[in-house]
Amino acid sequence: MGYTLHPYIYPYPLCGVKRGWIAAAIIPCMTLLEITYELQSPLSLEQLNRLGEFANTYGLRRFHVDEQQNRLTFEYDASRLRDTQVAHVLGRAGIAVTRKIN
Repeated sequence: MGYTLHPYIYPYPLCGVKRGWIAAAIIPCMTLLEITYELQSPLSLEQLNRLGEFANTYGLRRFHVDEQQNRLTFEYDASRLRDTQVAHVLGRAGIAVTRKIN
C-alpha cells in the first residue's frame, strides 16, 4: 500500500480564495488590530531590546514607540491573540503601562 498526500489536503479554500491558489491554503486569513498603551515611563535600552524579541511571539506583527507622547502601539493578529495576551507579553518584558488608549 502506497502513501498518498491527497486525502490529507484540506479540500476547501480558506479565506474565500479560489481553490486553485495553493498558497492561500497555507496562509489563513488574519484579523489585524492595533492596540496602543500609555507607558508609565520612557523605555530603557534593555526594554527596547526585549521588544525586538517580540518577533518570536506568535501573532504579534510589529510595534511603534512614540517617545514624545510616551506611547507604545502594537499590531497583532486578533485571530491568534487577545489584547490581554498582548498586555501579558508586555508584563513579561518588564514594561509597565498605565492604561490602554484604544
